[in-house]
Amino acid sequence: MVIRNVILNTIFAATIANSQTAPVSERAQTRIAKETRHEIVMLPYFDVFDNIEFRVDGATVTLLGQVTRPTLKTDAGNVVKEIEGVGNVVNQIEVLPVSPNDDRLRVALYRAIYGFASLQRYVLPVIKPIRIIVKNGNVALEGVVNSQSDKDIVKLRANGVSGVFSVTNNLRVEQ
Repeated sequence: MVIRNVILNTIFAATIANSQTAPVSERAQTRIAKETRHEIVMLPYFDVFDNIEFRVDGATVTLLGQVTRPTLKTDAGNVVKEIEGVGNVVNQIEVLPVSPNDDRLRVALYRAIYGFASLQRYVLPVIKPIRIIVKNGNVALEGVVNSQSDKDIVKLRANGVSGVFSVTNNLRVEQ
């Protein structure tokens, strides 16, 4: 009985090792990326003040970005681990420091950007396309907008909020 368990454990360990080192097809990587994106946007506390990005390299998914809650970092790692074909998750998501001033800035930035008439169309999607990341009074704008003028307006609106030290505009213009 002991020999049988040792053999089964050895076979199980070899199977795991082979599944983690075996090359993953491009089609499988595309499926993993699609499922990863889906799982991240479905997280219950993922909102406009969080930015989670990822890279898929074979069976390894690397999570990047910034979140306001430590539980969101953990939850993102846990849901990605459950995706079929994912062998390893490297969770490099930064948890932003707790700051009442940053919380005040987040609300003011949200109102300045999403409350502006020409940017109202970005309010409609459940997952907001413009992400507002605030860390120690410094703002990073992430996401996608429809035009260069929208990108410029968003930066101007963010710069106009009192208490903001700097604004980094990482918005991408949709092609």
